[in-house]
Amino acid sequence: MANREALKLSQPEQDAHWMQHALMLAEKGRYSTRPNPAVGCVIVKDGHQVGEGWHPKAGEPHAEVFALRQAGELARGATAYVTLEPCSHFGKTPPCADALVAAGVSRVVLAMQDPNPKVSGRGIVRLQSAGIEVVNNLMADQASVLNQGFIKFMQTQKPFVRLKLASSVDGRTAMASGESLWITGDAARQEVHKLRARHGAIITGIGTVLADDPSMNVRLPDAMLADMGLDQALCHPIRVVLDPNLSMPLEAKMLSLPGRTLLMTAPQTVENSTSLVEALLAKGIEIVAVQAQEDRLDLESVLDYLAKEEQVYDVMIESGASVAGAFVEAGLVDELHWFVAPHLMGHKGKPLLVLPQINSMAERISLKPQSVSQVGDDWHFVFSFVGNDISENRE
Repeated sequence: MANREALKLSQPEQDAHWMQHALMLAEKGRYSTRPNPAVGCVIVKDGHQVGEGWHPKAGEPHAEVFALRQAGELARGATAYVTLEPCSHFGKTPPCADALVAAGVSRVVLAMQDPNPKVSGRGIVRLQSAGIEVVNNLMADQASVLNQGFIKFMQTQKPFVRLKLASSVDGRTAMASGESLWITGDAARQEVHKLRARHGAIITGIGTVLADDPSMNVRLPDAMLADMGLDQALCHPIRVVLDPNLSMPLEAKMLSLPGRTLLMTAPQTVENSTSLVEALLAKGIEIVAVQAQEDRLDLESVLDYLAKEEQVYDVMIESGASVAGAFVEAGLVDELHWFVAPHLMGHKGKPLLVLPQINSMAERISLKPQSVSQVGDDWHFVFSFVGNDISENRE
Protein backbone atom coordinates (compact mmCIF):
# COMPACT_ATOMS: atom_id res chain seq x y z
CA MET A 1 0.00 0.00 0.00
CA ALA A 2 1.37 3.39 -0.98
CA ASN A 3 1.88 6.19 1.56
CA ARG A 4 -0.88 8.30 0.04
CA GLU A 5 -3.33 5.39 0.38
CA ALA A 6 -2.35 4.94 4.02
CA LEU A 7 -3.28 8.61 4.63
CA LYS A 8 -6.91 7.81 3.84
CA LEU A 9 -7.13 5.26 6.67
CA SER A 10 -8.29 5.89 10.23
CA GLN A 11 -5.60 5.96 12.94
CA PRO A 12 -6.23 2.34 14.02
CA GLU A 13 -6.11 1.25 10.37
CA GLN A 14 -2.89 3.18 9.79
CA ASP A 15 -1.37 1.62 12.90
CA ALA A 16 -2.27 -1.86 11.66
CA HIS A 17 -0.89 -1.09 8.20
CA TRP A 18 2.49 0.13 9.43
CA MET A 19 2.82 -2.60 12.06
CA GLN A 20 2.22 -5.19 9.35
CA HIS A 21 5.10 -3.61 7.43
CA ALA A 22 7.30 -3.70 10.55
CA LEU A 23 6.51 -7.41 10.98
CA MET A 24 7.51 -8.01 7.35
CA LEU A 25 10.84 -6.30 8.04
CA ALA A 26 11.37 -8.37 11.21
CA GLU A 27 10.90 -11.51 9.12
CA LYS A 28 14.11 -10.61 7.23
CA GLY A 29 16.12 -11.36 10.37
CA ARG A 30 14.31 -14.54 11.33
CA TYR A 31 17.16 -16.86 10.35
CA SER A 32 20.17 -14.71 11.20
CA THR A 33 19.55 -13.03 14.56
CA ARG A 34 19.82 -15.96 16.97
CA PRO A 35 20.06 -15.91 19.91
CA ASN A 36 18.56 -12.40 19.64
CA PRO A 37 14.92 -11.90 18.63
CA ALA A 38 13.95 -10.79 15.14
CA VAL A 39 12.66 -7.19 15.26
CA GLY A 40 11.43 -4.70 12.67
CA CYS A 41 10.84 -0.94 12.94
CA VAL A 42 9.15 1.68 10.75
CA ILE A 43 9.25 5.46 11.33
CA VAL A 44 6.20 7.30 9.99
CA LYS A 45 5.56 11.06 9.86
CA ASP A 46 2.38 12.67 8.57
CA GLY A 47 1.29 9.35 7.13
CA HIS A 48 4.54 8.85 5.19
CA GLN A 49 7.30 6.37 5.90
CA VAL A 50 10.59 8.17 6.59
CA GLY A 51 12.68 5.29 7.91
CA GLU A 52 12.75 1.52 8.32
CA GLY A 53 15.07 -1.15 9.63
CA TRP A 54 15.41 -4.64 11.07
CA HIS A 55 17.87 -6.38 13.35
CA PRO A 56 20.14 -8.45 11.07
CA LYS A 57 22.47 -10.20 13.50
CA ALA A 58 23.44 -10.40 17.18
CA GLY A 59 26.02 -7.74 17.98
CA GLU A 60 24.88 -5.43 15.19
CA PRO A 61 22.58 -2.41 15.69
CA HIS A 62 18.95 -3.06 16.49
CA ALA A 63 16.02 -2.33 14.17
CA GLU A 64 15.25 1.05 15.75
CA VAL A 65 18.80 2.31 15.13
CA PHE A 66 18.68 1.52 11.41
CA ALA A 67 15.23 3.12 11.07
CA LEU A 68 16.28 6.27 12.96
CA ARG A 69 19.46 6.62 10.89
CA GLN A 70 17.35 6.54 7.74
CA ALA A 71 14.80 8.99 9.10
CA GLY A 72 17.34 11.53 10.41
CA GLU A 73 15.72 14.79 11.51
CA LEU A 74 12.36 13.63 10.14
CA ALA A 75 12.08 11.32 13.16
CA ARG A 76 11.25 14.32 15.39
CA GLY A 77 7.51 14.28 16.05
CA ALA A 78 7.10 10.99 14.16
CA THR A 79 5.56 7.65 15.15
CA ALA A 80 7.77 4.59 15.51
CA TYR A 81 6.23 1.15 14.90
CA VAL A 82 8.31 -1.59 16.57
CA THR A 83 7.55 -5.31 16.72
CA LEU A 84 9.12 -5.71 20.20
CA GLU A 85 9.49 -3.34 23.13
CA PRO A 86 12.70 -1.28 22.69
CA CYS A 87 15.54 -2.40 24.94
CA SER A 88 16.30 -0.25 27.96
CA HIS A 89 19.65 -1.72 29.06
CA PHE A 90 23.23 -1.67 27.79
CA GLY A 91 24.17 -4.97 26.17
CA LYS A 92 26.35 -5.23 23.07
CA THR A 93 24.54 -2.11 21.85
CA PRO A 94 23.14 1.00 23.66
CA PRO A 95 19.46 1.12 24.73
CA CYS A 96 17.04 1.65 21.84
CA ALA A 97 14.52 3.33 24.13
CA ASP A 98 17.08 6.09 24.74
CA ALA A 99 17.70 6.40 20.99
CA LEU A 100 13.98 6.94 20.34
CA VAL A 101 13.82 9.55 23.10
CA ALA A 102 16.88 11.36 21.76
CA ALA A 103 15.44 11.35 18.23
CA GLY A 104 12.33 13.15 19.47
CA VAL A 105 9.65 10.71 18.32
CA SER A 106 6.26 11.60 19.77
CA ARG A 107 4.55 8.21 19.63
CA VAL A 108 5.64 4.57 19.74
CA VAL A 109 3.38 1.67 18.75
CA LEU A 110 4.53 -1.78 19.93
CA ALA A 111 3.46 -5.22 18.85
CA MET A 112 4.38 -6.77 22.20
CA GLN A 113 6.25 -6.29 25.45
CA ASP A 114 9.71 -7.83 25.68
CA PRO A 115 9.67 -11.03 27.82
CA ASN A 116 13.34 -10.49 28.73
CA PRO A 117 13.38 -9.64 32.48
CA LYS A 118 16.12 -7.07 31.79
CA VAL A 119 13.72 -5.14 29.59
CA SER A 120 10.14 -6.20 30.30
CA GLY A 121 8.19 -2.98 30.80
CA ARG A 122 11.26 -0.85 31.44
CA GLY A 123 11.52 0.30 27.83
CA ILE A 124 7.89 1.41 27.93
CA VAL A 125 8.43 3.29 31.21
CA ARG A 126 11.52 5.01 29.75
CA LEU A 127 9.51 6.21 26.74
CA GLN A 128 6.52 7.34 28.79
CA SER A 129 8.71 9.19 31.28
CA ALA A 130 10.02 11.24 28.35
CA GLY A 131 6.47 12.21 27.41
CA ILE A 132 6.16 9.78 24.50
CA GLU A 133 2.76 8.19 23.90
CA VAL A 134 3.02 4.38 23.90
CA VAL A 135 0.50 1.98 22.35
CA ASN A 136 1.16 -1.67 23.19
CA ASN A 137 -0.05 -5.12 22.06
CA LEU A 138 -0.88 -4.40 18.44
CA MET A 139 -0.64 -7.70 16.49
CA ALA A 140 1.05 -9.37 19.46
CA ASP A 141 0.12 -12.87 18.27
CA GLN A 142 1.78 -12.33 14.90
CA ALA A 143 4.86 -10.85 16.54
CA SER A 144 5.21 -13.72 19.02
CA VAL A 145 5.28 -16.31 16.22
CA LEU A 146 8.50 -14.70 14.93
CA ASN A 147 10.34 -15.32 18.20
CA GLN A 148 8.83 -18.41 19.80
CA GLY A 149 12.16 -19.73 21.08
CA PHE A 150 13.32 -16.43 22.54
CA ILE A 151 9.96 -15.86 24.24
CA LYS A 152 9.74 -19.36 25.70
CA PHE A 153 13.27 -19.22 27.09
CA MET A 154 12.74 -15.83 28.69
CA GLN A 155 9.55 -17.06 30.31
CA THR A 156 10.54 -20.61 31.28
CA GLN A 157 14.32 -20.97 30.78
CA LYS A 158 13.56 -23.78 28.33
CA PRO A 159 13.94 -23.86 24.52
CA PHE A 160 11.13 -24.12 21.98
CA VAL A 161 11.23 -27.64 20.53
CA ARG A 162 10.04 -28.60 17.05
CA LEU A 163 9.81 -32.23 15.96
CA LYS A 164 10.20 -32.88 12.23
CA LEU A 165 8.78 -36.09 10.81
CA ALA A 166 8.50 -37.33 7.23
CA SER A 167 6.44 -40.31 6.18
CA SER A 168 4.17 -41.89 3.63
CA VAL A 169 0.41 -41.41 3.89
CA ASP A 170 0.19 -44.63 5.92
CA GLY A 171 2.73 -43.33 8.43
CA ARG A 172 5.84 -45.23 7.38
CA THR A 173 9.32 -43.69 7.45
CA ALA A 174 11.22 -46.51 5.73
CA MET A 175 10.70 -49.90 4.15
CA ALA A 176 11.15 -52.99 6.30
CA SER A 177 14.63 -53.32 4.79
CA GLY A 178 15.53 -49.86 6.09
CA GLU A 179 15.44 -48.22 2.64
CA SER A 180 14.21 -44.64 3.07
CA LEU A 181 15.75 -42.47 0.31
CA TRP A 182 13.71 -40.59 -0.62
CA ILE A 183 10.21 -40.55 0.84
CA THR A 184 9.50 -36.90 0.06
CA GLY A 185 10.43 -34.89 -3.01
CA ASP A 186 12.97 -32.16 -3.69
CA ALA A 187 10.68 -29.26 -2.72
CA ALA A 188 9.83 -30.79 0.67
CA ARG A 189 13.48 -31.55 1.39
CA GLN A 190 14.41 -27.95 0.59
CA GLU A 191 11.72 -26.81 3.03
CA VAL A 192 13.30 -29.04 5.69
CA HIS A 193 16.67 -27.38 5.10
CA LYS A 194 15.05 -23.96 5.58
CA LEU A 195 13.48 -25.29 8.76
CA ARG A 196 16.88 -26.49 9.96
CA ALA A 197 18.33 -23.04 9.34
CA ARG A 198 15.86 -21.54 11.83
CA HIS A 199 17.30 -23.60 14.69
CA GLY A 200 20.35 -23.32 16.86
CA ALA A 201 20.61 -27.10 17.25
CA ILE A 202 19.32 -30.32 15.67
CA ILE A 203 19.00 -33.42 17.84
CA THR A 204 19.18 -37.00 16.61
CA GLY A 205 19.90 -40.36 18.17
CA ILE A 206 22.91 -42.59 17.69
CA GLY A 207 20.64 -45.19 16.09
CA THR A 208 19.92 -42.82 13.22
CA VAL A 209 23.64 -42.07 12.80
CA LEU A 210 24.49 -45.78 12.66
CA ALA A 211 21.62 -46.60 10.27
CA ASP A 212 21.66 -43.62 7.91
CA ASP A 213 24.96 -41.73 8.39
CA PRO A 214 23.15 -38.35 8.10
CA SER A 215 24.82 -35.00 7.37
CA MET A 216 22.53 -32.96 9.66
CA ASN A 217 23.50 -29.70 8.01
CA VAL A 218 21.86 -27.00 5.87
CA ARG A 219 22.19 -27.49 2.13
CA LEU A 220 20.69 -24.53 0.30
CA PRO A 221 21.86 -22.46 -2.70
CA ASP A 222 24.06 -19.44 -1.95
CA ALA A 223 21.45 -17.02 -3.31
CA MET A 224 18.76 -18.42 -1.04
CA LEU A 225 21.06 -18.28 1.99
CA ALA A 226 21.90 -14.66 1.17
CA ASP A 227 18.19 -13.79 1.12
CA MET A 228 17.95 -15.40 4.58
CA GLY A 229 20.87 -13.33 5.88
CA LEU A 230 23.12 -16.42 6.04
CA ASP A 231 26.10 -17.91 4.24
CA GLN A 232 27.60 -21.37 3.83
CA ALA A 233 29.90 -20.91 6.82
CA LEU A 234 27.33 -19.70 9.33
CA CYS A 235 24.09 -21.45 8.42
CA HIS A 236 24.56 -24.79 10.20
CA PRO A 237 22.89 -25.57 13.54
CA ILE A 238 24.83 -27.44 16.20
CA ARG A 239 24.52 -31.18 15.52
CA VAL A 240 23.56 -32.98 18.73
CA VAL A 241 23.78 -36.77 18.87
CA LEU A 242 22.27 -38.61 21.85
CA ASP A 243 24.85 -41.34 22.39
CA PRO A 244 24.66 -42.85 25.90
CA ASN A 245 27.31 -45.53 25.22
CA LEU A 246 29.63 -43.54 22.91
CA SER A 247 28.97 -45.61 19.80
CA MET A 248 29.73 -42.75 17.41
CA PRO A 249 31.71 -43.97 14.38
CA LEU A 250 34.89 -41.95 13.85
CA GLU A 251 34.22 -42.04 10.10
CA ALA A 252 30.69 -40.60 10.36
CA LYS A 253 29.94 -38.22 7.49
CA MET A 254 28.93 -35.29 9.70
CA LEU A 255 32.40 -35.16 11.28
CA SER A 256 33.94 -34.02 7.99
CA LEU A 257 31.39 -31.24 7.44
CA PRO A 258 31.44 -27.60 8.60
CA GLY A 259 29.78 -26.90 11.93
CA ARG A 260 29.92 -28.26 15.45
CA THR A 261 28.98 -31.76 16.61
CA LEU A 262 28.06 -32.41 20.25
CA LEU A 263 27.82 -35.93 21.64
CA MET A 264 25.52 -36.09 24.64
CA THR A 265 26.37 -39.09 26.79
CA ALA A 266 26.24 -40.42 30.34
CA PRO A 267 28.84 -39.31 32.95
CA GLN A 268 29.76 -42.92 33.74
CA THR A 269 30.42 -43.64 30.08
CA VAL A 270 32.90 -40.77 29.91
CA GLU A 271 34.66 -42.00 33.04
CA ASN A 272 34.98 -45.55 31.70
CA SER A 273 36.01 -44.73 28.13
CA THR A 274 39.11 -42.55 28.34
CA SER A 275 40.81 -43.73 25.15
CA LEU A 276 37.59 -43.54 23.13
CA VAL A 277 36.88 -40.06 24.44
CA GLU A 278 40.35 -38.95 23.36
CA ALA A 279 39.79 -40.39 19.87
CA LEU A 280 36.45 -38.61 19.53
CA LEU A 281 37.88 -35.31 20.75
CA ALA A 282 40.69 -35.64 18.21
CA LYS A 283 38.01 -35.75 15.47
CA GLY A 284 36.68 -32.39 16.65
CA ILE A 285 33.68 -33.80 18.49
CA GLU A 286 32.58 -32.06 21.67
CA ILE A 287 31.45 -34.43 24.43
CA VAL A 288 28.91 -33.35 27.03
CA ALA A 289 27.88 -35.53 29.96
CA VAL A 290 24.25 -35.13 31.04
CA GLN A 291 22.09 -36.88 33.58
CA ALA A 292 21.21 -40.43 32.63
CA GLN A 293 19.47 -43.51 33.96
CA GLU A 294 20.79 -46.80 32.62
CA ASP A 295 20.87 -46.42 28.81
CA ARG A 296 18.55 -43.42 28.67
CA LEU A 297 19.73 -39.83 28.77
CA ASP A 298 17.59 -37.33 30.64
CA LEU A 299 16.02 -35.36 27.81
CA GLU A 300 15.24 -32.32 29.94
CA SER A 301 18.93 -32.12 30.88
CA VAL A 302 19.83 -32.21 27.18
CA LEU A 303 17.52 -29.29 26.44
CA ASP A 304 18.60 -27.36 29.53
CA TYR A 305 22.25 -27.61 28.49
CA LEU A 306 21.53 -26.34 24.99
CA ALA A 307 19.46 -23.40 26.21
CA LYS A 308 21.56 -22.27 29.15
CA GLU A 309 25.08 -23.16 28.04
CA GLU A 310 24.81 -22.72 24.27
CA GLN A 311 22.09 -20.03 24.10
CA VAL A 312 20.06 -22.24 21.79
CA TYR A 313 16.43 -21.21 22.12
CA ASP A 314 15.04 -23.11 19.11
CA VAL A 315 15.73 -26.86 18.94
CA MET A 316 14.74 -29.23 16.16
CA ILE A 317 14.45 -32.99 16.62
CA GLU A 318 15.14 -34.99 13.47
CA SER A 319 15.52 -38.56 14.60
CA GLY A 320 14.22 -42.09 14.49
CA ALA A 321 10.92 -43.25 15.90
CA SER A 322 12.22 -44.11 19.38
CA VAL A 323 13.93 -40.79 20.15
CA ALA A 324 11.07 -38.82 18.61
CA GLY A 325 8.55 -40.80 20.66
CA ALA A 326 10.55 -40.29 23.85
CA PHE A 327 10.47 -36.49 23.45
CA VAL A 328 6.73 -36.59 22.75
CA GLU A 329 6.05 -38.90 25.71
CA ALA A 330 7.99 -36.57 28.01
CA GLY A 331 5.86 -33.61 26.92
CA LEU A 332 8.90 -31.72 25.64
CA VAL A 333 7.74 -31.02 22.07
CA ASP A 334 6.01 -27.71 21.35
CA GLU A 335 5.38 -28.07 17.64
CA LEU A 336 5.20 -30.95 15.16
CA HIS A 337 6.19 -30.48 11.51
CA TRP A 338 5.00 -33.50 9.54
CA PHE A 339 5.88 -33.88 5.86
CA VAL A 340 3.61 -36.42 4.18
CA ALA A 341 4.37 -37.99 0.80
CA PRO A 342 1.57 -39.35 -1.43
CA HIS A 343 2.70 -42.98 -1.16
CA LEU A 344 1.64 -46.17 0.62
CA MET A 345 4.55 -48.22 1.96
CA GLY A 346 2.75 -51.10 3.65
CA HIS A 347 2.32 -52.34 7.21
CA LYS A 348 5.82 -53.84 7.41
CA GLY A 349 7.50 -50.47 6.96
CA LYS A 350 9.07 -48.61 9.88
CA PRO A 351 6.59 -46.60 11.98
CA LEU A 352 6.51 -42.84 12.43
CA LEU A 353 6.76 -42.84 16.23
CA VAL A 354 7.32 -45.31 19.05
CA LEU A 355 5.01 -44.33 21.91
CA PRO A 356 3.77 -46.10 25.04
CA GLN A 357 0.63 -48.14 24.66
CA ILE A 358 -2.45 -45.93 24.65
CA ASN A 359 -5.33 -47.85 26.19
CA SER A 360 -8.24 -45.43 26.04
CA MET A 361 -9.52 -42.43 24.13
CA ALA A 362 -8.94 -40.33 27.25
CA GLU A 363 -5.20 -41.01 26.91
CA ARG A 364 -4.95 -39.72 23.37
CA ILE A 365 -2.27 -37.16 22.64
CA SER A 366 -4.09 -34.06 21.46
CA LEU A 367 -2.70 -31.88 18.69
CA LYS A 368 -3.95 -28.51 17.50
CA PRO A 369 -3.65 -27.85 13.75
CA GLN A 370 -1.70 -24.68 12.95
CA SER A 371 -1.24 -24.82 9.19
CA VAL A 372 -1.12 -27.07 6.15
CA SER A 373 0.56 -26.36 2.83
CA GLN A 374 1.42 -28.26 -0.32
CA VAL A 375 5.15 -28.45 -1.02
CA GLY A 376 5.74 -29.90 -4.45
CA ASP A 377 3.80 -33.18 -4.48
CA ASP A 378 4.00 -33.49 -0.68
CA TRP A 379 2.16 -31.91 2.24
CA HIS A 380 3.52 -30.01 5.23
CA PHE A 381 1.34 -30.17 8.34
CA VAL A 382 2.13 -28.08 11.42
CA PHE A 383 0.57 -28.96 14.78
CA SER A 384 1.02 -27.65 18.30
CA PHE A 385 0.64 -29.94 21.30
CA VAL A 386 -2.33 -29.44 23.61
CA GLY A 387 -1.03 -29.60 27.18
CA ASN A 388 2.50 -30.37 28.23
CA ASP A 389 3.58 -33.47 30.12
CA ILE A 390 1.45 -36.20 28.56
CA SER A 391 3.23 -38.83 30.66
CA GLU A 392 1.23 -37.57 33.65
CA ASN A 393 -1.91 -39.02 32.02
CA ARG A 394 -0.52 -42.54 31.95
CA GLU A 395 -0.08 -45.14 34.67
